[in-house]
Amino acid sequence: MNDAITQIAKDEFQSLTQIPWLFLGLIALPLIVASWRAKIYPTTWWVALLSVSLIASLATVFVPSIIIAVWLIDGIILTLAVVDFLLIYLGTNHGIQVFRSLPRTCSLGVPVASELTVENSTLLTLSGAVCDDLPEHFTATPEKHSLRLPPRGRMTAHRKLLPGRRGAFELEYVYLSFFSPLKLWNRHRKIELHDRLNVYPDMKQLSDYALLARTNRLSLIGVRRTRRIGQDSDFERLRDYSRDDNYRHIDWRSTARRRKLTVRQFQSDQSQRVVFLLDCGRMMTNEQNGYSLLDHALNSVLMMAYVALHQGDSVGMLCFSDTIHAYIPPRGGSSQMNRLIQAGFDQFPRLVESRYDQAFLYLSTHCKRRSLVVLTTNVIDEVNAGAVVDYLSNINGQHLPLGVLLRDREMFDAADAPSNDDRLQMYRAAAAADILLWRHQVLKDLEHRGVLCVDAFPDELTAPLVNQYLDIKAKHLL
Repeated sequence: MNDAITQIAKDEFQSLTQIPWLFLGLIALPLIVASWRAKIYPTTWWVALLSVSLIASLATVFVPSIIIAVWLIDGIILTLAVVDFLLIYLGTNHGIQVFRSLPRTCSLGVPVASELTVENSTLLTLSGAVCDDLPEHFTATPEKHSLRLPPRGRMTAHRKLLPGRRGAFELEYVYLSFFSPLKLWNRHRKIELHDRLNVYPDMKQLSDYALLARTNRLSLIGVRRTRRIGQDSDFERLRDYSRDDNYRHIDWRSTARRRKLTVRQFQSDQSQRVVFLLDCGRMMTNEQNGYSLLDHALNSVLMMAYVALHQGDSVGMLCFSDTIHAYIPPRGGSSQMNRLIQAGFDQFPRLVESRYDQAFLYLSTHCKRRSLVVLTTNVIDEVNAGAVVDYLSNINGQHLPLGVLLRDREMFDAADAPSNDDRLQMYRAAAAADILLWRHQVLKDLEHRGVLCVDAFPDELTAPLVNQYLDIKAKHLL
């Protein structure tokens, strides 16, 4: 009988020693549910408390007399964890609002300011971090912000976005991270906040050009003053005399009336047309200074279009690769610049073979009046070089062709600076020199067929292209 009672007591005691392990399982269950449903994860403090409970539960195996103390410890830990969990779960479900202030447009490579405002309408003091959405090809400074909001409080975070690619980008979410009041839990929330950001080519060069043109300092950006052959006879307006004006244009009657030197300004022909053919194929995928050849070409094309529109010409653009992507018919006026920008800002180089035949066929169908046709491309092999030479020379007569070929700086550097000690470098320099000789022959073939050429490095293209256009205007080639 005594043995039976003793056995029953041992069984009951062993069942009691299992209770701490049941407590551990009960404590761990909210962790699993929270991580799956509410995006609430344990912190290092929670792991430390759980480790205390685990060590105490293990100690009951060797010291059964402390089982009551272990129950108390587990009960306190469970209570703290549940209360802290409910506070962060119920307290951050509602009452948090986020607002974003962001310009709708920006320029490639130019930092843009972004503001993020977080409002706390709850009764909790919220601490943690906030991170705004970051589109691909962007960098942000800083990437995230620390967050500490008292009840009914608000904060505004500022950051700088640096776009590394043109195009239309969507900012869709704001990511928030909150600590519970006892720091046992960390909740992650994702709030929808949609904004659109259009990244255009670098437009700062246009304002710089306008400023330098007004102050007669275009030589600072490499644009030289071109002497016109002959004189324009259409009177445009009277203006103040500047140092570079021809004294024969001084209007003496107006000068006497205003008591200030006044000159007559004459306008150029207003009926000329410029059409840009922008290659968006595989030839334009190489990069220079972090930007593709197409990025550099588009910046220079828009600069020349800006100058041409201010000269009174009509400007159009055709973007193509293996098909026609966009076509803007030649028009004049200030609004045409916006059309060109909208048509080109989301064009990217594609890994396809460019169809010059389709591009020039489309041009001949939609542009029958004589125009300055500017083809911006790159030549790598004999196939595409032959196509460029043939199609540009075939339109000579009906149009005035201008071929813009972009240089490879690494190729020129390899040919200019061979190493006499390294045989591999000598072979590399010889191969580069051979390719450059072939490329020079392509340019000569274009010139012999009456095609105007601009041969420049991608990051130095703007000034030579504008100078070539001004030379064409000065010589009345159109």
